[in-house]
Amino acid sequence: MLKRGILNPHVLSLLARVRHTNTVVIADRGFPFWPQVETVDLALVDDVPKVLDVLEAIRANFQIGRIWMAEEFCRHNSRDIQDRFARALEGIPVIYEPHETLKKRVPSAVGLIRTGDTVQYANMILESA
Repeated sequence: MLKRGILNPHVLSLLARVRHTNTVVIADRGFPFWPQVETVDLALVDDVPKVLDVLEAIRANFQIGRIWMAEEFCRHNSRDIQDRFARALEGIPVIYEPHETLKKRVPSAVGLIRTGDTVQYANMILESA
């Protein structure tokens, strides 16, 4: 039995199949659903878990080369929220692009992890290094 780290078998399976330059999406509760993209739904209630909770758990054993986020994230969120994300993403190059462009990257992802996060445009696409 696993004692620490990611305990969810579906998240572990998804991450184990991500290879060099593959991508995985961490999405908020309202992010669109793609039937062709494997989705691990962790959403329980509003803000449980948060995108940053999942990122923190993944970062411990996953080499992230870069991340894409929607440029709308910066326009629709307070400085406090932006600072929390900046601290969590420290050391990882982040590329901001229009939300519609970001969504076009999703179908090529290995999978998507849905959270209960209510932060607007908190979605991110992680590319493995």
